[in-house]
Amino acid sequence: MAPRSRTIKTEDIVETDRIDGFPHPRETLRLAGQDAALTRAARAIRGGHPPQAWLLCGPPGIGKATLAYRIARYLLAFGAKAAGPEDLSVPERDPAALQLAAGAHPGLLVLKRGLNDSGKLMSVLGVDVVRKLQGFFGMTSGAGGWRVVIVDTADDMNDAAANALLKLLEEPPQRAMLLLLSNTLGRLLPTIRSRCQRLDLRPLDPATLEAELARLLPERDSTERAALARLSGGSVGLALRLASGDGVELAREADRFLDNPPDIAAALALADRINRITDGLDGFAAFLHDALVARIRARALQDASNLDRWLDLLARLDNSFTRSSALNLDPRQTLVSAATALNATSRRAGAI
Repeated sequence: MAPRSRTIKTEDIVETDRIDGFPHPRETLRLAGQDAALTRAARAIRGGHPPQAWLLCGPPGIGKATLAYRIARYLLAFGAKAAGPEDLSVPERDPAALQLAAGAHPGLLVLKRGLNDSGKLMSVLGVDVVRKLQGFFGMTSGAGGWRVVIVDTADDMNDAAANALLKLLEEPPQRAMLLLLSNTLGRLLPTIRSRCQRLDLRPLDPATLEAELARLLPERDSTERAALARLSGGSVGLALRLASGDGVELAREADRFLDNPPDIAAALALADRINRITDGLDGFAAFLHDALVARIRARALQDASNLDRWLDLLARLDNSFTRSSALNLDPRQTLVSAATALNATSRRAGAI
């Protein structure tokens, strides 16, 4: 067997999607509320004719990564055939499941944003990360030689990385599957979208989400879980982040920021409040991103005009907050700049 690549070991993966106190998606065997996407994937895989690239679309925290790892786990355990269960489940003690949970399966490569020289998360998924595919596809592993790549998220790729991935999609290797996760589909190249089959995942309905929160947060009372469900917009991941620390306060601040972009004085006051919270700026940035993505998606269903301006703002805000965190910049200037940009976009493109 070919040697394992260091790029797939747990310690080398920046787990931006891990929520303290809860299993990582690769360790999660349960998938809630996504039966339609799961059924479609299972039919294609167990029928022996899966696509070589799937695009898993939907808001953050609703199960895209959990489904991607579930697909990978089945392929690496059974291959593309009906040898395993209809729901693509794999026994927890199966060797493939154990290796995947440990982040050490030689047939799986996870591409995510890495760390820069100062140990901070990079703002984009660069071409050097995508080029790891060349060496990976020279390996043989898994059931029947299957190799699986998860790109989490494809939205993070810069232009060079996207073009490098596109070349692979144009001439994909045999018995290989690429699973591209996307929170904001409009940020991907149309040529990449056209070469993938879409799996659309939906926000969980209130009853399903509250049932999941009852299982994951048994110590919280039903009233608090219902409030978390309302604030999270159908996202289990967001609900769990809200439940930790000052999450609820930061989420409400992010919503107010979008509803009524503050003037300079109000932005400075907000920055001071956020600065008193541990990792407050990073938390606020995450909730602001999620809230803006949700509003862009809702607007797209009603009126797609001027969405390019809002998508551009989303990218600029993400880059600004990432840069501020990486360089330890004054959060007050970051908040003032964000409010100014939000006000300008609202005037030109209409309120979101």
